Amino acid sequence: MEIYEEIVRLKKDGRSSAVATIVQCIGSSPQKEGAKMLVRDDGSIAGTLGGGCLEAEVAQAALMAIKDGRPQSIYFELTERHGGLVCGGKVMVYIEPVVPEPNLVILGAGHVGRALSKAARFSGFRVTVVDDRDEFANRENLPDANEIIVNDFENVFSGVTLTRDSYIVIATRGHNHDLDALKASLGTDAGYIGLLGSRRKRALLFKTLSDEGFSKNDIDRVIIPVGLAINSVTPEDIAISIMAQIILQRRADAVSSNGGSSCSRLVEENGTAKTASCS
Repeated sequence: MEIYEEIVRLKKDGRSSAVATIVQCIGSSPQKEGAKMLVRDDGSIAGTLGGGCLEAEVAQAALMAIKDGRPQSIYFELTERHGGLVCGGKVMVYIEPVVPEPNLVILGAGHVGRALSKAARFSGFRVTVVDDRDEFANRENLPDANEIIVNDFENVFSGVTLTRDSYIVIATRGHNHDLDALKASLGTDAGYIGLLGSRRKRALLFKTLSDEGFSKNDIDRVIIPVGLAINSVTPEDIAISIMAQIILQRRADAVSSNGGSSCSRLVEENGTAKTASCS
């Protein structure tokens, strides 16, 4: 029970872990089927599979499973190579990563923000919605959001750390608010920053950012218009197109981290977003 309580604690803290379980034993082994060990994202462990090099190798494999987000099975022959474990038996260890939900921050609680929070929660994301109007940023308007924050967009990320695994969508009610939200978003490490708007709006915002000293690399992080080109009309259509694009990028990033092409990015060609890779 201690292992499962620790998994819950780690997930609440936004941390990853992996559970390693002996699922098969042939012959003699220091632990039997069902023995479990939890490997935290910092490499520390709880529980045991019997110690020795076997445990160390499982811990390393668990860290890779956490990084890849994919379970795996590993077979071991208990010889002297495994820390003097000369039991002579064989074990199979199943490693299952436990990663926190991907984090989506929606800046703007209007029609699109509300529809997007519903679509994102359904897609397995942890959803935070921010708006500077408490008549919009409330549980009645946003029943699907995990967290609702009333704050101005300019200072929305002060004291908040977002990782490369975080996603931001900007859907505020006006150009000035979009600009404030965009500049705040570029101050984070978020791997995805999308903004609702037209190509004309993109040109105006990008020029303003350039005039204010933002680099080309900064500006290239921003996707405007956000979402895949599916002829969206309603807020629900737009939400679906945005989530499809986010999922596409998330999967492309996973392929890259698993030894695929050295880089992947979203590009737009003839109005249709697709994945491009480069070596």
